[in-house]
Amino acid sequence: MSTVALEPLLHNHHRENPKFRSKSKMTKRYYLNYSYKLHSSGGSFCNFRPPTLHAIRACSANAAAVDISESAQVLFNENFPLKRTEKVEGKISIRLDHGKDEKWKLTVGCNLEGKWVLHWGVNYMDDIGSEWDQPPIEMRPPGSVPVKDYAIETPLKKLSSTVEGGTLHEVHIDFYSPSEIAAINFVLKDEETGAWYQHRGRDFMVPLVDCLVEDANAIGGKKGFGIWPGSFKQLSGMFLKPDESNYKDQDLINESRTPNQQNRRLEGFHEEHPIIKEVPYQNSVTAVVRKCPETSKNLLRIETDLPGDAIVHWGVCRNDKNKKWEIPSAPHPPDTKVFKKKKALQTLLKKKENGKAWEEFRIDEEFVGFLFVLKINETTWLNCMGSDFYIPLPKYETRKKSESTVEKEKTTESVQEIPPTEYTKGIINEIRNLVTDISSEKKRKTKSKEAQESILQEIEKLAAEAYSIFRSSIPTFTEESVLESERLKPPGKICSGTGSGFEILCQGFNWESHKSGKWYMELKDKAEELSSLGFTVVWLPPPTESVSPEGYMPKDLYNLNSRYGNIDQLKILVKRFHEVGLRVLGDAVLNHRCAHYQNQNGVWNLFGGRLNWDDRAIVADDPHFQGRGNKSSGDNFHAAPNIDHSQDFVRKDIKEWLCWLRKEIGYDGWRLDFVRGFWGGYVKDYLDASEPYFAVGEYWDSLSYTYGEMDLNQDAHRQRIVDWINATNGAAGAFDVTTKGILHSALERCEYWRLTDQKGKPPGVVGWWPSRAVTFIENHDTGSTQGHWRFPGGKEMQGYAYILTHPGTPAVFYDHIFSHYRSEIVALISLRNRNKIHCRSTVKITKAEKDVYAAIIDDKVAMKIGPGSYEPPTGSQNWSSSLEGKDYKVWEVS
Repeated sequence: MSTVALEPLLHNHHRENPKFRSKSKMTKRYYLNYSYKLHSSGGSFCNFRPPTLHAIRACSANAAAVDISESAQVLFNENFPLKRTEKVEGKISIRLDHGKDEKWKLTVGCNLEGKWVLHWGVNYMDDIGSEWDQPPIEMRPPGSVPVKDYAIETPLKKLSSTVEGGTLHEVHIDFYSPSEIAAINFVLKDEETGAWYQHRGRDFMVPLVDCLVEDANAIGGKKGFGIWPGSFKQLSGMFLKPDESNYKDQDLINESRTPNQQNRRLEGFHEEHPIIKEVPYQNSVTAVVRKCPETSKNLLRIETDLPGDAIVHWGVCRNDKNKKWEIPSAPHPPDTKVFKKKKALQTLLKKKENGKAWEEFRIDEEFVGFLFVLKINETTWLNCMGSDFYIPLPKYETRKKSESTVEKEKTTESVQEIPPTEYTKGIINEIRNLVTDISSEKKRKTKSKEAQESILQEIEKLAAEAYSIFRSSIPTFTEESVLESERLKPPGKICSGTGSGFEILCQGFNWESHKSGKWYMELKDKAEELSSLGFTVVWLPPPTESVSPEGYMPKDLYNLNSRYGNIDQLKILVKRFHEVGLRVLGDAVLNHRCAHYQNQNGVWNLFGGRLNWDDRAIVADDPHFQGRGNKSSGDNFHAAPNIDHSQDFVRKDIKEWLCWLRKEIGYDGWRLDFVRGFWGGYVKDYLDASEPYFAVGEYWDSLSYTYGEMDLNQDAHRQRIVDWINATNGAAGAFDVTTKGILHSALERCEYWRLTDQKGKPPGVVGWWPSRAVTFIENHDTGSTQGHWRFPGGKEMQGYAYILTHPGTPAVFYDHIFSHYRSEIVALISLRNRNKIHCRSTVKITKAEKDVYAAIIDDKVAMKIGPGSYEPPTGSQNWSSSLEGKDYKVWEVS
């Protein structure tokens, strides 16, 4: 038995009627990859992703502390969660039974624990195709809920008693045959994980007529139930194990059918297949650093409640910038061995009677950091948000504190409560030491130019950190006291791709903009106007030759003659934007590319133009295009060949193309299309090469819903977006789809209490990583003439009142700028710029109830949305009303 993937289906809750679909934007699927693999990444040996290492600072008040000697000074104490999964095996069953007369029963079951839902529909005889229709009412089991006009959702019921190995959950669908129904289609969802599961990347189909039995995704009948041999890695917690012998019989069938084929009598069947569900578990690990009373060494104690034999894979570093792994000199803890060519050490943790494992490490003062990951078996490694754990080992000068300060730190919930003066003194000492180091005559002779530049960059980072602390400690800056030079700016290349923090983005097109054939010239005439409205960045449509007129099915990447205009007109437009002070983002479609030629089998998978790739550039696990590359690192986009970014020649060509666009056209950055299709680490590679001023990715998947109603907690959804940002090493932001979805429910249903999370912060990406969140309420996909997920009608200004007063980088849709909303949007932009609200501004949510949401931003702006009443608190600040519209109001400090 060989294991293959049952690919999960992304089911966006805003899924359009299948009869009205965009030709360039098809349904996108979602994977959650629980696998971790160890690999070397330059200076940081154990990075699982590009080398961003997390220094652990905040100390939770609920953290489980490790026993520490009373005589030892605790310098660092942190407990943080570990997320892991274990595989649970079970079975999925599909059975078709013949009852009395012509009555039939379809049973779908699963014997794994979970909250299973069948999402299903039918095809009728006179409309056989990929589109679903809702079944007749008499066919719907009790508890079924309609989904728009095309499907039904029916929960699987848990059986009260089962035999060992029997079905725990199942659902029955009764119907009569013959009837007008040609097929029953379905996908299965586990609502505990939010994962949807398809059959060979398509819907399950139970054919009720003979002409559909040969369909590639049909089950039962003479075709049998086969699974397309897809990717092992790109799963959402589920695998199937069909017989290997069935693979040869499972090639995709030609779409043509013989309409006059004589129907056979419907036959019953019963099929079972092994299924594996990955169940998440929560553990924790604690790291404590203290000063050894007898020696000058640091004592680091690591303790974890992981089951089994836990191994610490570790090393130390001398520089906290590049964090290059090295092995310290002996002695090492017991049960320690050297790992592969002296790259790292591995130490087996000791077991305590309570089941926890621990070990103590003695580190010389010459080292500034301890790096590690945890290994629990040969294939599972646990790290810190995708990177190595990094435990800072402060220098002796900065550790020396009075007894009262140490006692105070023991009762402090987080380092954020340490007085800023104490923390900045340490930073100042670090800067002084580095300056002394680089200016030393002796070391100047021995240090390379690269080493000196590295020290200078470190000084720049420390200075920026000290400055940010200074700003946050004085939240009542007046407009006059903030000089232009004090605006948040990225320190050189350290924050490439994230801008200055004060960006306001304008989407410079809609879904119909290509139709005039001269959009570039039309937009050129609006350049000065857009600049005067307060925008700083304009996002342009895809510039390349494309199979679809909108540009999202690119063909020859170097051919920039599109439906929007030619290459010369594009250059003129970009130049004009620059003349009026606007930066320009190009829409880069990197996930897929349409081929120029067919191969010997008639499959379109050979490319032309300057980048004349062959089928090695296409991922191997998309059955439609017969790629010979590696398996996909993300979700497949089935309308075009998905590019294999793991190929060196592909990445080299894409980097050269992006750099060419920067130089030839003058783009300042990128909007990256469908980034769920490939690993964010490749995006980091492309951004490092092209060095954009600003970059934002479209990571769009479904929020969590229960029977059609949005769940309150959307942490899992925003975590997936944050994980992608983190994979890029923070080099790009992402559209805050979470915030848009929550605004939908809050405004549509008058449930404004949804706009705060459990910690009193905004519930979207903007509440977790505001500097990387690009907030929006509409774009060319969700609105315009597509309307896949249109913002609640008549409530658009409430949405803009929210995103234009809150942190994050707000994006305004073209259709809204040139509409009756224009004056209100412009007034909000002016207020944002006037109060210098930026992507890292602070938010204090003061009210989140059924009919009103209110917040204060940077202690300078107060706002409310919703029909309910609110007035900002009176006290040391005097508030004056600045803007007011339908169900929204904004105040400023007077």
